[in-house]
Amino acid sequence: MRIRVRRFALSDAKLFLSSLLVLSLFTVANAQKNGPQLLTYEELVQLYEQATPNQELQTKLNTMLTTPFVSNSASDRGVKPLKPGSNALGQFLRVAFWNIERGLEYESVARALGAPPSFASLLSKTKQAHSSAERNRILREVSLLNQADVIILNEVDWGMRRTDYKNVAADLAQSLRMNYAFGVEFVEVDPIALGIEKFDDVEATDKPALLESIKVDRSQYRGLHGTAILSRYRLENVRLVPLKFQPHDWFEGEKKSVAPVEKGKRKLAEQVFLEKIYREVRRGGRMILLADIVDPSIPKGRMTIVATHLEDRTQPKNREKQLEEVLEIIKPIENPVVLAGDMNTSPEDGTPTSFKREIKKRLGSKSFWIQRGLTYATGFGVFKDIVIGGITYTRNQADPTVRHVPLVAPNPTAGFFDELKKFRFADGGAFDFRGEANRSIGGSTETLGNSNERGSKGFVTTFEVERKFGFVGKYKLDWIFVKPPSVTKPNGNSEPHLFAPHFGRTLKALNYSLEDRISDHSPIVVDLPFGEPNLGKAPPQ
Repeated sequence: MRIRVRRFALSDAKLFLSSLLVLSLFTVANAQKNGPQLLTYEELVQLYEQATPNQELQTKLNTMLTTPFVSNSASDRGVKPLKPGSNALGQFLRVAFWNIERGLEYESVARALGAPPSFASLLSKTKQAHSSAERNRILREVSLLNQADVIILNEVDWGMRRTDYKNVAADLAQSLRMNYAFGVEFVEVDPIALGIEKFDDVEATDKPALLESIKVDRSQYRGLHGTAILSRYRLENVRLVPLKFQPHDWFEGEKKSVAPVEKGKRKLAEQVFLEKIYREVRRGGRMILLADIVDPSIPKGRMTIVATHLEDRTQPKNREKQLEEVLEIIKPIENPVVLAGDMNTSPEDGTPTSFKREIKKRLGSKSFWIQRGLTYATGFGVFKDIVIGGITYTRNQADPTVRHVPLVAPNPTAGFFDELKKFRFADGGAFDFRGEANRSIGGSTETLGNSNERGSKGFVTTFEVERKFGFVGKYKLDWIFVKPPSVTKPNGNSEPHLFAPHFGRTLKALNYSLEDRISDHSPIVVDLPFGEPNLGKAPPQ
């Protein structure tokens, strides 16, 4: 048998190359339709070194901070919303929010959200035995999270060493078969993240390990960090709006700053490194990412998702100013709205977790410098966490909505919730602040009990430092607020409950099911019924 081999003529080769060129141009054009042009590593270094970059680079940066990345490929492949249902609510839309701490524990996050393989395989066979109540509770919470058709995420990385250069939003969306929108909050240009930091003051014996730990793959580094919306509904009218009021300067302020630790402790050998670890030099600032979902089951046919992450390194009054700006932006919206995010509703300026986690957040390394960190962890670090944990603020930690009583019982965060409660959209609609025994977990009748789970003492907290002293170091920072289609009074129990929040939950067992937990924040969910539920005096779920 003879095999005939066709030889390419010159014309064939030209045709082949032309086709490749057309395909490449189409791919680039299509990619640019879905998001801004990525910054090169060299440009990122310039953004650190030059306070005022050249006009071309400044324009590219501005585009990055105002243009979302959007993909509706799941809908294009025919994916439909799950629209789960229950006897109490009928069919409903479940919304989830989670600050995933950069995506440091990506595999655990992905499985918890529903990506195969099963989350159960991650559980300990000794601590969470197959038939244990704890294991069942964890898997129940996993099931609740898996049924969320809309997932809002804070602290999402793209192209960072600490998260193995993953495009966390895109990778999660692909695994979960969901659409996604990603908005860049910060472009990370800290010299540690870029791998160009010099550690002249570090002991010579430590330097080789340190330099190895910050080695960066320049071809994969993107330096993007932000907020994402994942959805089984097609995402429409997606927009990224930077906030005008930025109370913390993440570029010049961080370049000039020393770590937030006592100057008297700067003689510690660890201090050289701590100053650089706590510093985060970034371009960008706090913003909101908005997207609409359209479906005939949704009252008025459309819902707007508003995702934000308010400033942590500032005072509560400045977060209140940021909230006012967010509300002004969304005021004209006439359809239902879900506003969700890490609002940092703490009475303090900032809430760091621990030395170990701060190392991991910057370098992605669990092992480096841990031995050197022992002095910190057993001495000064404990003192620092107590101070920042806010011993004098224990009353407000789990319930930042409590009334502000000057001198007697001050609550610096009360104004934030007062602002939300009095706010009215242009159509007269309001955020739902109701707490009703038959519509909340645990039968709470306290404010916001329907939308955010309450416990025996205030809300179930969503954030904890690693070293806690009783209740000190636990906070309710993460929130879902809902504007239903027909609610004009925030606490109007007689008003309709159509597409209003029900059975808000904090999935704490899930988050703490693995060693060192999945994130420093626990996920939260809430259900919005497509019809008017007839609960009567039914017990809460």
